[in-house]
Amino acid sequence: MVSMTAFVDPPRKAPWYLRPGLWLARRITGKDPLPGRLLTHFPKAAFGVGLFEMTAASARNLDARCLAIVRIVASVVGGCPFCVDMNAATWRRAGLTAAELEVLLRFSTAASAVWPTTLSQRERTAATYAMALSQTPVIVSAVLQAELLAAFSQREIVVLAVTAAQVNFWTRFNQGLGVPAAGFFDESVCKLPAATSSNVR
Repeated sequence: MVSMTAFVDPPRKAPWYLRPGLWLARRITGKDPLPGRLLTHFPKAAFGVGLFEMTAASARNLDARCLAIVRIVASVVGGCPFCVDMNAATWRRAGLTAAELEVLLRFSTAASAVWPTTLSQRERTAATYAMALSQTPVIVSAVLQAELLAAFSQREIVVLAVTAAQVNFWTRFNQGLGVPAAGFFDESVCKLPAATSSNVR
């Protein structure tokens, strides 16, 4: 069962110099920034992670659909309730369809995936790469390398790797502390995977 509360409590009062960042996170997301509040136990890490988040890839670096696909698949493979909830909520803004989202939320292995015809080969390759980088051990086969080089520039492959790695940081951090889903995603569209659903008690 998914824990509905972190088993570590955030500090009662965050250091004054971190409060603007927490306020901004709450303002942007409309949700309690629990991961950020937990990070205030270790202010140096909070600063580092904050800078990492500020430099996250955007549509200026790679198309929004590929970025969303990588974030959703990495979250699902990692099994992080908070990450799946937050990243799945971006589907419409990224230009994904509800049918595409549903497939991505049930993504387990590239071999078992039944791809919607609307996903391009480039997008399928991005999803497969995100899966490979979110498993232990990380294995990027020669076949996958060739597919990446055929579909993306070398710079774009680095953007994909950084994006998946960023999701995996949050996956490990949030799961390590028992951070639950925060209710970003509207499950009337489709249900989140059972292991990560905000409805699991």
